[in-house]
Amino acid sequence: MVEELVVNKSEEQNPIRSLRSDDGEEDIDQPEEGEIIAGDGDTLSSSSSSRPGTAVVQHPLEHSWTFWFDNPSDKSKQATWGSSMRPIYTFSTVEEFWSLYNNIHRPGKLAPGADFYCFKNKIEPKWEDPVCSNGGKWTMTFSKGKSDTCWLYTLLAMIGEQFDHGDDICGVVVNVRVRQEKVSLWTKNAANESAQMSIGKQWKEFIDHNDTIGFIFHVDAKILDRGAKNKYTV
Repeated sequence: MVEELVVNKSEEQNPIRSLRSDDGEEDIDQPEEGEIIAGDGDTLSSSSSSRPGTAVVQHPLEHSWTFWFDNPSDKSKQATWGSSMRPIYTFSTVEEFWSLYNNIHRPGKLAPGADFYCFKNKIEPKWEDPVCSNGGKWTMTFSKGKSDTCWLYTLLAMIGEQFDHGDDICGVVVNVRVRQEKVSLWTKNAANESAQMSIGKQWKEFIDHNDTIGFIFHVDAKILDRGAKNKYTV
């Protein structure tokens, strides 16, 4: 149900909107904004309510997707990178997505050091994952608290299958730091230059992003860390 997902960036409206049926009535009631609960019981609450006696029509997505969270308060306790990362919730319909999205903090409200991911189900957001190992990522950088819109529009374009090379996309991650936030779109076949260039150009169009962005191979990032150079730019 791609039409229900797409946000018209030319309209001055709240991008957090409820899905509506053909007669204009809301299919689901939007819950109040909640949070990712920190601590040993870390979990993401999700609910989708409807009027009593009214069946909620579910609109399936082409793929199921999983939100992952890396809690900054847990990272210092772990010896291995990624060991504090955990899956939060998997969704497979439009309604489940909006229910989850409206119950989690936006990137601008997450604590510095937090990493939040949305990846196709069964793909772990790690270089070592077999699907990701030969891939790379496009990255956009924002000042602190300014990545919320990019995060939402990227999620909508990604799960709504708006990319011509959507099969090559693994997922998206937002890294929240003290002075800036980065949103990175992960793909699985870094060597396919034409596919990566298409994804990068379309991503900029969806986000209405004017600055140049770069694509780094995961293998280079793994070996060179911050010394890795962009292989493609758009």
